[in-house]
Amino acid sequence: MNPNGRNEDLAPQSNGERSAGGRSMWAEKYRGATVEDLDPPPALSSKPTDPISHALIQAYERDYTHLTVISEDTRALLGYLNIPRLKELLKTGKVKDSDPVHMAMQKFRRKGSVYKVITMDTPLEELEEFFNGGVNGSGPQDFAVVTDGSRRFVLGVATQGDLEEFVKRRPA
Repeated sequence: MNPNGRNEDLAPQSNGERSAGGRSMWAEKYRGATVEDLDPPPALSSKPTDPISHALIQAYERDYTHLTVISEDTRALLGYLNIPRLKELLKTGKVKDSDPVHMAMQKFRRKGSVYKVITMDTPLEELEEFFNGGVNGSGPQDFAVVTDGSRRFVLGVATQGDLEEFVKRRPA
């Protein structure tokens, strides 16, 4: 256990290697950094009734791989668009660019699911664990929706690539 009472031996590994303390090799480079240090871009959300073409243009303009989908009335998070998956759906003709976003979005399962809340204050070690499937046993994740602590507002989206870039640009 570390001084914070956390069992470091349970930390998942990015590359399968552990440091002497049982933490991932990347975790040593985080040095107390949080999601806020990733400087995630502001969230970009689509509505379920927006045309797919509109969502694609938004994603391309900002070079995003994931867009959140929110309710038009309550702004509640309904699901997301995985842009690479969306391109495949368009290519195979399963959806058209004029179809509404809800036909291609992946819905969040709300009933019976416990979600890991990722906020700007979440340590990067926890974010790494989330990406590697260590949180709630739900398997590896492609991205994390960053919210406020009460989960009322989507603040951004963080990806494994964002975490890798942070480690590369942070001085040793």
